[in-house]
Amino acid sequence: MIVEALYYLAGIMVIVGALFSFVAALGIVRLPDLYTRMHSGSKAGTVGSGLTLLAIALVSFDGSVILRALLGFIFFMLTAPISAHLLARAAYVAGYRPAARFVVDDLENSNGLQSKE
Repeated sequence: MIVEALYYLAGIMVIVGALFSFVAALGIVRLPDLYTRMHSGSKAGTVGSGLTLLAIALVSFDGSVILRALLGFIFFMLTAPISAHLLARAAYVAGYRPAARFVVDDLENSNGLQSKE
């Protein structure tokens, strides 16, 4: 009975993870500029893949599979936000500006970034 409950819970986690991954893919296609696309891909994609890995860890009764799934989950949670931030900063320094409808540009006059103008 507990095993069946774990299977149902894992199935729900996979479905929710797939929905988050779908939202991430939709955001990458539909959002207006590089920065909002990157935000969608890094946040929703990380949650989607993390939920899928946790579901795998939940239904697997093999210790090595559980360990690898949990380590993969931790790796995603630690690296995705940092890499998205660094990619966004590099894109800004390279000259890609946010969409025109975004009014505030906090990095425009900061000392840490050099303008290419």
